[in-house]
Amino acid sequence: MRRLKRHARIHAVCHTLFPPTTLKEAVQRLGFVQADPIRSPARAQDLILRHRVNEYRNGDLDRNYASLDIEEDLLYAYGFLPRTIWHLLHPRNMTRLTQLEKKVFDIVRSVGQMHPKELEAYLGRKRVVNAWGGYSKATTGALEDLHYRGLLRIARRENGIRIYQAVSKPVEPVAKAERLRKLTMLVANILAPAPEKSLRATLARFRHLGNPRSAVDDLLRSGELETHSIEGLDYLWPAQHTVQNEAPRSVRFLAPFDPVVWDRLRFEHLWQWPYRFEAYTPPANRVRGYYAMPLLWCDRMIGWANLRVIGKELDVKIGFVEESPREKDFRSELDREIARVQAFLALQ
Repeated sequence: MRRLKRHARIHAVCHTLFPPTTLKEAVQRLGFVQADPIRSPARAQDLILRHRVNEYRNGDLDRNYASLDIEEDLLYAYGFLPRTIWHLLHPRNMTRLTQLEKKVFDIVRSVGQMHPKELEAYLGRKRVVNAWGGYSKATTGALEDLHYRGLLRIARRENGIRIYQAVSKPVEPVAKAERLRKLTMLVANILAPAPEKSLRATLARFRHLGNPRSAVDDLLRSGELETHSIEGLDYLWPAQHTVQNEAPRSVRFLAPFDPVVWDRLRFEHLWQWPYRFEAYTPPANRVRGYYAMPLLWCDRMIGWANLRVIGKELDVKIGFVEESPREKDFRSELDREIARVQAFLALQ
């Protein structure tokens, strides 16, 4: 059983931490890159891509967005995904447009590309209560809703702000059952090996396309998904995955939303300690830090790193779950990872 667990850890690490390639190929191969606006020391999407793209520099995704054939949208979280996958998300079942949404859509369609602030000149600065109990601009909410419906897309970003434009050509509809099947395989691949419990919960978002539970069962019966039980926890992954015998002997600081880290149930089961994202935890209650990043050594999560840019230097604070590894090459590999982060952030 111990060997199976280590095999699953190596699978989790090597399947998604593939050798660095081009930016376009990396996004296509990942299938989805989760986005998050917090910069500590950079946004999640950039921290995720730096491991998988040759000579990736902070902000390269935004700078090259228009040439990558990708979109921003909500999969199981919000992020960036290939346009072929984006097509599977639409059309979504939605109610009729409100009068405000109709006005906003007509304005964006007539202007071309629009910064949210530009709408104020047309429609004012009315505020509404948002889903978190705070206030946001009604026009911004309308833009986000039109984007979710697939009527608007993100053309580019300016300093992290989404610039909207109307979708020029509606998505060709695909049968709901086929969309559900493909999305199920996609998510299973991104999070492989995924605890069955987690995967089924994640796929619940696609209930409007059919029964996700039945979709998983059908894929298991057809052999497109495989399953194995480890210490009483059932894992699923797409069939014919190639798994290496060993993980690379390298150190990685992983973003809180990296595919290796994303499923907290899997993390705690495979690595035997609970990782939590504490940015929204009151400072006095934080255990590991505002934006503590899991520290991967080979196939083991041995601790965490807190990274900050102070002036023009990178400040690195490391914490260990137990103790620092005694392997002779650990310290040199840790130094190499710190140097990679410095290059990524263009620091001396």
